[in-house]
Amino acid sequence: MLFSTCRSKGRFRISLFALAASLCCLWLTAPSFGQQVAPQAPAGAGGETAKPDIAKAKAIGTRPAEPPAVLQQLNSAIEQLTARISPAVVQILVTGYGALEENSRGQTALITREHAIGSGVILDPDGYIMTNAHVVEGAQRIHVTLPTASVDFPDQILPVGKQRIVEARLIGLHKETDLALLKVEQTGLPTLSLGSHRPVHQGQLVFALGSPEGLENSVTMGVVSSVARQADPSRPMVYIQTDAPINPGNSGGPLVDTDGYVVGINTFILSAAGGSEGLGFAIPARIVSFVYQSLRKYGHVHRIEVKAGAQTITDTLAKGLGLAQNWGVVIDDVIPGGPAEAAGLKIGDIVVRADGRLIGTLPAFTGALYLHPLDEVLKLEVLRGSERKTLFIAALEMKDPMDALPDLANPRDNLVSRLGILALTLDDQLRSMLDTLRNPSGVVVVARVANFMSSATGLQTGDVIHSVNQTSIDSLSSLRAALKQIRPHDSVVLQVERGGGLQWLAFEME
Repeated sequence: MLFSTCRSKGRFRISLFALAASLCCLWLTAPSFGQQVAPQAPAGAGGETAKPDIAKAKAIGTRPAEPPAVLQQLNSAIEQLTARISPAVVQILVTGYGALEENSRGQTALITREHAIGSGVILDPDGYIMTNAHVVEGAQRIHVTLPTASVDFPDQILPVGKQRIVEARLIGLHKETDLALLKVEQTGLPTLSLGSHRPVHQGQLVFALGSPEGLENSVTMGVVSSVARQADPSRPMVYIQTDAPINPGNSGGPLVDTDGYVVGINTFILSAAGGSEGLGFAIPARIVSFVYQSLRKYGHVHRIEVKAGAQTITDTLAKGLGLAQNWGVVIDDVIPGGPAEAAGLKIGDIVVRADGRLIGTLPAFTGALYLHPLDEVLKLEVLRGSERKTLFIAALEMKDPMDALPDLANPRDNLVSRLGILALTLDDQLRSMLDTLRNPSGVVVVARVANFMSSATGLQTGDVIHSVNQTSIDSLSSLRAALKQIRPHDSVVLQVERGGGLQWLAFEME
């Protein structure tokens, strides 16, 4: 049975390659059409093919036959595409701190400096680079290795000392989509375009670029296995699935179509052994474009709300409520005085389309709201009984309490220059705006200074600093006093509270 399965896979690959070659032949101008076929060796008596002159073959040596023109065209097309897109793909080098793997009891609770490698794609010639949030989250320092010209022979590889490695600044990250935006102080960089409005089809050829296992500027080829794979049914995120080989280090690199457009950002793989098993997943370009524009403009992602709730329709729910269908999404709440009520939305309405997109599941509806621009009206088509209605709902920005914190601080009074942050002493007003704190005293980070490499500390907006090198912090003045005792290049360990949990951030003072 195993042998039979392998054989069937082999046939599939051969037929797929033949199909890919045919597609590329149609994509390019195809001079091979109408070419003459090389003459066959003359047939002998009885129709038998004449035997080759073995002695003559030995004299001239063996030489591979000339490949078919269609394969030459496919090879040339891939080479040209790779040469065009690889200059806009970068390697990302991240330095941080983490727990040391415990090999003995004496190493318990030790932390060590860690290094990680990921990939990114340049979207703007002035140095804006998109990557995965998990690549740079918690980084103390971020460097980007800018690509060099591709080479044909090993002796042309650029020496390490001549590589262009520049420091990068984190503009913002968004954990829900696993995307982050970096900025390097460079101009005139090569870029790739996001194919956010280009359709993606199952079976189409795609190329993954990045630094798998740290091997910079690697390219692999495959097809789109699925155009919309939902990894977690409870979340609205969908991914492009591909069999193009993706390994650790490819995270943040682009998935590119045959026209050179970015159709997705590679983000994770499903693997039992840790390597590529043909199950790679990329964030669709439409989502990447939305998050990129938001992070670049605001530093965070705006989300909308319409003051209404929805839930998945089940067979039992449909029978109990007498709904017109036993699948889809039904409105279960309309908040009085909200934009949904003003537009005429009612409890029991079945959502059919949102902004022209068919809605069949709750994650699809949540995703449509997620990608809706803040400054546009939401077009909602609903089924009410047997009647279809089209509603236009004014979108409201979903407010995060953390968004209001920077307005409470000013650079003159709240700057902590040695950490590159704006901070506030915790008081009753701030505590009411934050989640329940494990420790009610401390200093909350409300902003990071843009022209200071504050990523070197690992601090994030919303962090509450409770101690510096085991010295308790209860106010902005006590934080400044503790930092004043620290000399350049001394080790610093901050105890911070983030997301309801305590952790240490360790770094060297600049």
